[in-house]
Amino acid sequence: MNNIFTVMKFTMKEMIKRKSFIISTIIMLVLIVVGFNVPNILKKIQGDSVQSRILIIDKDNIFEGNLEYLKQADLGEEVVINNSATFDDIKKGIEDETIDSAMIIEKQDNNVKIRYVVENTAMMNGVPEEIINIINTTYTNIQISKLGLTPEELQSITPNFEFSLEQTEEEEVHGNVFVMMLMSLALFYAIYFCAYQVSSSITTEKTSKIIETLVTSTSPRTIILGKTIGIGLVGLLQMIVLVGTALISAKAFLEPELIEQILDVTSFTPYLAAVTIVYFILGYFAYSLLYALTGSTVSKPEDIQSANTPVAFLTLIGFYLSYFTMMNPTSELNTFAAMFPISSPFCMPFRVMMGITSTQEVLISIGILFVTIFIIARIAIKIYSNAILNYGTKMSIKDIAKIYRDNN
Repeated sequence: MNNIFTVMKFTMKEMIKRKSFIISTIIMLVLIVVGFNVPNILKKIQGDSVQSRILIIDKDNIFEGNLEYLKQADLGEEVVINNSATFDDIKKGIEDETIDSAMIIEKQDNNVKIRYVVENTAMMNGVPEEIINIINTTYTNIQISKLGLTPEELQSITPNFEFSLEQTEEEEVHGNVFVMMLMSLALFYAIYFCAYQVSSSITTEKTSKIIETLVTSTSPRTIILGKTIGIGLVGLLQMIVLVGTALISAKAFLEPELIEQILDVTSFTPYLAAVTIVYFILGYFAYSLLYALTGSTVSKPEDIQSANTPVAFLTLIGFYLSYFTMMNPTSELNTFAAMFPISSPFCMPFRVMMGITSTQEVLISIGILFVTIFIIARIAIKIYSNAILNYGTKMSIKDIAKIYRDNN
């Protein structure tokens, strides 16, 4: 046990001292702070935003002066009423930038024609829908009031509609999808990149011959476990710093309403936090053991990328399997992804957040992941023990399989 702690401490020191680790951590912290500051930066660059102005002309007094209500409505635009303005006045106003657009309302037989005038229609998505809705409602109310209807008759014509969203499936889904996606990306980064560092560390130490000293001082099993735990602790610490910085930046730089709308973490409970940490640890161990195996098969840093490709491909399959099934969380494929060991670290925490899984399912998933880790560990340690001192060319899958057969 002491040897594991020694290897673990050595690995953590080497990891923290690496320039690549320090620089990448600083860059990510800066990007997080700047990212949450983007709204404030845009405000400073643009200055105080000026509302666009729309001129409304009711030449025939169709609305009997009731369009003044538009000035009090929250339309995101400043409304100007001038019933005597001509088309030339509109053109001049747009050229002088005193107005941005205009709406001309005219009576044609039994119809009401509305002409929406802008400088160039190529940049427009159509007539502002909110203004059209208010104009329609206002005109309808004017015509209804002229009919002399009683309050009861008026209520029967214009009822209050109440809308509710319901589902046919028995399982009710909760949680913020945006927060789930952020958690998915954070877990993927933590597991993938931290596990990747295991193979990078082993290959670097093979190049510098440090691994020979370690092998003569302790067993290969102690080395692989010590390195895995050491790099995992550094990765977990890095993630805590990054997530903490993100939360502090969000609190400091974003509007409270925006935080409540986008970063709604009301469904994030202590139970969910515990499940997420457990799956991070287990997922990290599963992938880091595989990366330790691939790292021991190469002796040059430039060969790491190609050696790690099969494991990286496996990681991506697990991530995307859980990510895309999150769009339909109650599907059977999502249930499978929560049990499948390569995707369960990314999928199960979100099922817990959404409230669509039981404690029994979580325990079964963890049990499957434990068994998978045990099998991977046995295979990885056997192959690692024989491949760690290989300084020749990169070992192929056939060579790795031969080593494992010979050991058995």
